[in-house]
Amino acid sequence: MVVTGGNSGIGEGIVLEAAREGAAVVVDYVSNGAHADELVAQVSEGGGRAVAVEADVSKVADLQRLVDAAVDSFGRLDVWVSNAGIEFGQSLLETTEDRYDTLLGVNLKGAVFGAKLAAEQMVKQGGGGVIINISSIHEDWPMPSDLAYCVSKGGMRMLTRTAGVELGQHGIRMVGIGPGAIVTPINQDTLDDPEELAALESAIPLAYLGKPVEIGRLVCFAASDAGSYITATTLFADGGLMQKPGAV
Repeated sequence: MVVTGGNSGIGEGIVLEAAREGAAVVVDYVSNGAHADELVAQVSEGGGRAVAVEADVSKVADLQRLVDAAVDSFGRLDVWVSNAGIEFGQSLLETTEDRYDTLLGVNLKGAVFGAKLAAEQMVKQGGGGVIINISSIHEDWPMPSDLAYCVSKGGMRMLTRTAGVELGQHGIRMVGIGPGAIVTPINQDTLDDPEELAALESAIPLAYLGKPVEIGRLVCFAASDAGSYITATTLFADGGLMQKPGAV
């Protein structure tokens, strides 16, 4: 398994849960390599297998390096998880070309070409595979003042549906995972503001922000034989946030 952005937030939760389930994991990182190494050590101490690889997912050559690392380290690539993502929080009128290109390069280009390279390897080695795109409730739910992020996640939605159809003939499934509000560094400002946090929790029917491990469990389900008939669609994990009237 390859997990992009695997050394923090949701990615870290996926890595740890997948390792507990017996997966051998390539932990991608673009910064804080020391923590990636700590994560690999934690997996190893638990009897699992993991390697850390520095790779910028907006660069196709770096994505190929992740595929190669999985094959070189573990013999094959069965699961690819496009999790790496960034967010700037700009409206349409505030959006700049540089920031738009940077965000789309990581969030969408990385997912598209990660899926392409992973699928090529899966076809080459045979036996099918699973590609999982960590999207967001905002692939479907508008978030004013965060235009580029929503555009990137909407693109992931159609990547999942279109490529999922294309790859079925090869025994490759593509599944989107759409988290809601999760306790991660990307939400740190909200977590540090008691009033904002209380307002967000009150908008969530389950009344709490999700934990990275909860997304990790869903990824493991989708990637396993238990999810064998799921493809070309998104599974949402948001505590009911999208369905609550008046939630913003």
